[in-house]
Amino acid sequence: MKSIKFGCLILGLTVAGCLLVGCKTSRSTTPVMPFNGKNLDNWQVNGDKSKSKWVVGIAEMSAEDPNLLIAKKGEGEMINLAKRHRDSLDIYSKEKFGDCRIELEVMVPKGSNSGIYVMGEYEIQVLDSFGKEKMENSDMGAIFGAAPPPVNACKKPGEWQRYVIEFVAPKFDAEGKKIANAKFIKVELNGQVLHSNLEMPTLTPGGVTGKEAATGPIMFQGNHGPVAYRNIRITDLPNVK
Repeated sequence: MKSIKFGCLILGLTVAGCLLVGCKTSRSTTPVMPFNGKNLDNWQVNGDKSKSKWVVGIAEMSAEDPNLLIAKKGEGEMINLAKRHRDSLDIYSKEKFGDCRIELEVMVPKGSNSGIYVMGEYEIQVLDSFGKEKMENSDMGAIFGAAPPPVNACKKPGEWQRYVIEFVAPKFDAEGKKIANAKFIKVELNGQVLHSNLEMPTLTPGGVTGKEAATGPIMFQGNHGPVAYRNIRITDLPNVK
């Protein structure tokens, strides 16, 4: 009986210690699908909902105006039918994430602009940069305002493009003081790695709250132009430093 009690005591102290200092625990490897392909019930817009142009359907670049998208009847794609700058709203998931791997596909028509905000605060640029030779920190694949992509991996407007993003959230102590910066472990676009182990001392402009936190939603910029997203999968990263 004494040995059992002693073992329970050690186990209890170990668990308590982990809670205090932030020991790594096992995480789920099952992907979360924040977009169910049928509706936007798991999402909310940043502003007056009546001004949102986000719909569910099948996205296609307009044959009449290649600067626009149209939505055909169907499921599986979330589409922003904005026609111009400020014509719609940013949209973000109700669920929040920390250290994670994000896989998704995105489509932009000619000349359009959007962004993927990891944790709602760190933007990976989405832009029609097809054919551009000198890439800047506002082009497709850039960490907006922080780091341009080393190569142009952008496809033609109207084609689906695939991002794979591995991200480590900032860490905070028990009093809420930041003790470790956020970091992009990897940003891959259409099979080409654009960023590796890029530390983020601060967030990028235009996010959900403008504040760093241990968890946050995924946000898609919708107030800059038409864009579509699909096959969004978010998985907890395995234990990372």
